[in-house]
Amino acid sequence: MQRVGLADITVNYSRPSVKGRRIFGDLVPMGQVWRTGANHCTVFETTGFLIINGQKLPAGKYALFTIPGEDKWEVIFNKNTDLWGGDEYNAEEDVLKIQKAAVRPAPTTESFMIFFENLKDDKAEMILRWEKSEVVLEIEAPSQDQAMANIKEALSKDDADYRTYARSASFCVDRGIEPKMALEWAQKSVGMEKKYWNTFTLAKAQASMNMYAEAVATGKEAVTLAGAEKDGGAQKSYQTKVDEWTRKAAGK
Repeated sequence: MQRVGLADITVNYSRPSVKGRRIFGDLVPMGQVWRTGANHCTVFETTGFLIINGQKLPAGKYALFTIPGEDKWEVIFNKNTDLWGGDEYNAEEDVLKIQKAAVRPAPTTESFMIFFENLKDDKAEMILRWEKSEVVLEIEAPSQDQAMANIKEALSKDDADYRTYARSASFCVDRGIEPKMALEWAQKSVGMEKKYWNTFTLAKAQASMNMYAEAVATGKEAVTLAGAEKDGGAQKSYQTKVDEWTRKAAGK
């Protein structure tokens, strides 16, 4: 299981082992549909819309089939999740077919694995690894529009507090979007209740608007507040950013 953006992805699969056999090109023939595991077909489920290797996949539950090749694999998302293996696979039920997924050498792997790595914001890689090779799928779960809708809904509620405004501002600053809104929300958060962490969020929002002198002053206040709360880690990381903004304010 893995969350990418706002989408929760679950892959249910069985893990066959090498057991001294030659796998691709022998046990798993090249150019033929493979269940991508063992026993029941592998099932891929996502709670949100995804872009996989540049192609769109709606939220839903799919059987994950592959067609191994020497240099490229086909990866298939099929709407029939009740199949046992690939014998009754029907291409007419395909929802998405990726025809040239990259295959590359990998560390020797005894038992077949599907896992996620290189997670960042709305993106991740899903890796299919077995024997001495792996296939890489680039997954993106665009969440910005939904996140902004969630933020506006949260801020419209009567119980929206300084935490809500600070989180909203931080999301925008970290994503490099809506800098004016982020600044307004950060200012409101600090105005409602001042903490070292939301004070630093305000400093980041100021810096995102190239207000470096203001960011330095606010950042120094956040450093002092963090010190008073005995959060040495925050104090140190805040000071690093204050030093950076100080150089920018001086045009260096």
